[in-house]
Amino acid sequence: MASFLDFEKPIAELQGRVDQLRETAADGTVDIDSEVARLQAKSDKLLRDTYSRLTPWQKTLVARHGERPHFKDYVAGLFDDFMPLAGDRAFGDDQAILGGFANFRGRKVMVIGHEKGDDTASRLRHNFGMGKPEGYRKAIRLMQLADRFGLPVLTLVDTSGAFPGVQAEERGQAEAIARSTEQCLALGVPMISAVVGEGGSGGAIALAAGNKVLMFEHAVYSVISPEGCASILWRTADKAPEAAEAMKVTAQDLKELGVIDTIVSEPLGGAHRDPALAIANLGEALDAALAELGNQGADQLRRGRREKFLAIGRI
Repeated sequence: MASFLDFEKPIAELQGRVDQLRETAADGTVDIDSEVARLQAKSDKLLRDTYSRLTPWQKTLVARHGERPHFKDYVAGLFDDFMPLAGDRAFGDDQAILGGFANFRGRKVMVIGHEKGDDTASRLRHNFGMGKPEGYRKAIRLMQLADRFGLPVLTLVDTSGAFPGVQAEERGQAEAIARSTEQCLALGVPMISAVVGEGGSGGAIALAAGNKVLMFEHAVYSVISPEGCASILWRTADKAPEAAEAMKVTAQDLKELGVIDTIVSEPLGGAHRDPALAIANLGEALDAALAELGNQGADQLRRGRREKFLAIGRI
């Protein structure tokens, strides 16, 4: 059964009526196909109209939807022969950031990304996608492996931010994020990053400083969460919708500002309503980006990456 967000209540009510009518018609005693079709068309139109004018805050809620595809879903849908690699060779293995060798449409790649989990047990195991220092150091190790073997790096970003706990700070959270970002910029192989849900703060940029940055149309990408921004500026998280508007967190705003390169379309009503189609759309975008970068040498890739990020915010 579909899970509806607060702003989707009118859609949920209509869809509930459609479902009730279908149950009534299931016994075959009443023919109400025309009424079901009429209400379904009305529901689809309302869904289309609603998603054509989402506010930045509503997009944030869609980006956080628990039924959106996660890293393991993209790996299963887009990659063959995935070989997970674990550990940072210094402290331990962080399950919030996963990665390994894989085949993508006939070419060997290194794929790395955040995994939030999709039920209570897995969300706790993956720490809700909030990476710790050992996670970012694992990502550095995997990027260095990819560089050594000449493999493109594909990263899937979906995190509210790096884990802010005391133990993570004691193990050098800020340094690990900085080193991971530095490693992204130093790669001599193509690096393509995709923001598939939330792109939060340094926890996101540490895996997103690529030659090409893709972003789903209802994903968000920002230096801080809207609630965090509102708590600082207004001393209350209730102002999160206003903060989201001011922060320019949407794919459309970020494309205009030059922060991202490509907006990847989502199924009507968001990636959670048709995960298979969303995964397929991302696959096409990754393939196109890889083809565009495929003939560039190491120096050209590094220079392009450097110029891309230095140009952000330049007037």
